[in-house]
Amino acid sequence: MRLLHERPGGPSRPLATRVELADTFVSRARGLMFRRRFEEGSALVFRFPEPAMRDVHMLCVPFPLDVCWLDGGEVVRVERLRPWIGFGRARAETVVELPAGTASGVDPGDTLRLVPDSQNQPERTS
Repeated sequence: MRLLHERPGGPSRPLATRVELADTFVSRARGLMFRRRFEEGSALVFRFPEPAMRDVHMLCVPFPLDVCWLDGGEVVRVERLRPWIGFGRARAETVVELPAGTASGVDPGDTLRLVPDSQNQPERTS
């Protein structure tokens, strides 16, 4: 599965070609904690059934992240979070975590869209 960035009236561009879905209680709670690295071209996507305030903390995450909060696929907030001490919050139904720098050029009002890849399926975190 790929993650595409689309600007209104502009071409789409891939942000990630390796997408993990954090769709269980445990995978959402763990997120990227205790990992040593987060490879370029990767994304961790948290999908929820409805919009609500969604927090992202960087406790036990030793590398910076770009985080995008989405409502209906539309970006409502983008923030770079610092290792260990970063914290962000916004109302969203989907949260996307990316390696720092990946979300450069992504702005509120843009769209992020998951696109199935015929050769591989999204990985699920446990």
